[in-house]
Amino acid sequence: MNKITLMLRFLKGNRLTYLGALLAVMGNVALATAVPMVIRVTLDSILGDLPLDLPNYLIRPVEQIGGVVFIRQNLWVLLIVLLGMTLVQGLMQFTRAKLASITGESSAKRMRDRVYLHVLRQPYNYHVKSQTGDIIQRCTSDIETTQHFVANRSVEAISIIFQVLVVLGIMLSLNIPFTVVSVMLIPLILILTVRFFRSMMTLFLETDESEGVMSSTLQENLSGVRVVKAFAAQQFEMAKFDESSRTYRDNILKITRLMADFWSKSDFLCMLQVVIVVLTGTFLTATGRISLGVMVAFVTYSGMLIWPIRGLGQMMGFMGQAFVALTRVQEILDHVQEDYSSGENGLPIQGAIAFKDVRFGYNSGKWVLDKVNFDVPAGSTTAILGATGSGKSSLVHLLLRLYDYQEGSVTIDGTELSSISRNWIRSHVGIVLQEPFLFSRTIRENIRVGRPGAADPDIEAAARIACVDEAIGEFEEGYETVVGERGVTLSGGQRQRVAIARTVLRDVPILIFDDSLSAVDTETDASIRAALKARRTGTTTLIISHRITTLAEADQILVLDQGRIVQRGTHDELIRQEGHYKQIWAIQSNMEDIA
Repeated sequence: MNKITLMLRFLKGNRLTYLGALLAVMGNVALATAVPMVIRVTLDSILGDLPLDLPNYLIRPVEQIGGVVFIRQNLWVLLIVLLGMTLVQGLMQFTRAKLASITGESSAKRMRDRVYLHVLRQPYNYHVKSQTGDIIQRCTSDIETTQHFVANRSVEAISIIFQVLVVLGIMLSLNIPFTVVSVMLIPLILILTVRFFRSMMTLFLETDESEGVMSSTLQENLSGVRVVKAFAAQQFEMAKFDESSRTYRDNILKITRLMADFWSKSDFLCMLQVVIVVLTGTFLTATGRISLGVMVAFVTYSGMLIWPIRGLGQMMGFMGQAFVALTRVQEILDHVQEDYSSGENGLPIQGAIAFKDVRFGYNSGKWVLDKVNFDVPAGSTTAILGATGSGKSSLVHLLLRLYDYQEGSVTIDGTELSSISRNWIRSHVGIVLQEPFLFSRTIRENIRVGRPGAADPDIEAAARIACVDEAIGEFEEGYETVVGERGVTLSGGQRQRVAIARTVLRDVPILIFDDSLSAVDTETDASIRAALKARRTGTTTLIISHRITTLAEADQILVLDQGRIVQRGTHDELIRQEGHYKQIWAIQSNMEDIA
């Protein structure tokens, strides 16, 4: 996509304030370029004896106040004029800074909100494959880089271009040959600038990507700090971070060297151009070809021309950085969002589930679920047992429409699942994962996530069902205890029970427990199941577990192996059959006897 189009998209909603900033800049440039003309007229016509060389609309006011003679006798008039111009310049600069800041901050907030919402609406598969640290950098650092360019650098760049055009026009009107001499080195500076811009674009992209890798490494290590410490892997992880940090540093140094090379060469050319202007102006003035006022104006204008052009190289470098950042942000926005608009809403969900010849695979040609058939009556409990990779979690993914099945049929109360809105089905399904995620908030707030606005008695009732109320009471702050990020201050069993309480609070017709009782002891497991059974009248429950005692009371048990259902029945029926279920039951029973 065209880079200018990306910039205009970034400015959407704030283009009028940005235009106001540009108008203020142009007014400031117009006044700045008028000052040398005032000085020229003063030297040549007020203090000298040359005819007054001004446009008619300026000569008339001068004549009305008494002409050149009056001004010569009252030089304070010139002081007032210069002071007034300076004050207006200050006002213009203030207006530019204010409007540009409003534009940058407002655009950045709108873009952050848009990107964040877009990320939240991405399919589950997108988050599985993406690096969290890189996404965070694109949503923060890259948008901040663009904001800084829009609020400051882009306005300065347009100011430079406008100033160069105005100054060049004035210089040509004063003396064409002298103007040619005054700009003779500018083509070389422009060539340096273009080369600098191209090199910076490449380096900025490499630097941004290496910063993303470094951020991802840091985020991953901090999130997994318990594992890092448990395996005494600090040195190994430090080496990984050091490598990514070194790559980022090396790229920054490349940018620094490139900028140093550009500044040194461009500074030399600019200083050489100023020397040429001064020497040429001195010669022309001494030989009477130009007036002293024209020479002074040219020396001033050459500085207003050459240095901004040299500064334009820096602006182009920042522009390249902003374009790289915008492109990285746009890469997120180019990903197609998950479809929330299609599908039926408002359907009453009772919880009857039916799988008919369902096939599903993450990669083409390899089925994770192959011809799966089963029925779950509304309000019943179905347990699923299977080895790792047998397809248990994939069943859950399909029910939540995190993925859609490729073949067969899945129905909820007789309605095809693919025809039900994702939002609607997810709002009627509660799930507790084996590794539940807790926010860095109080325990009460973490449970209330299940139903925002829930009253405290409801929260405490859900905690009692999850058998975590007593544990919470032992904390000094009780329900107001702030858990660490990802709930690291709680034990594994406490995290699971808080997550169960959060899900129970939702009071949905379908509950899924994805090996979510694995971290609690068998006695607590039994207590939780008893409390849930007493409460969940009419609730369809799916329990995935490796613990036979957790599965035994289910209305039906499904045994999955390599994506197929190889056994089904009640606990009593399955322990009388030869197969996986009986083998696991025998092993676990022997272990309990030994214990």
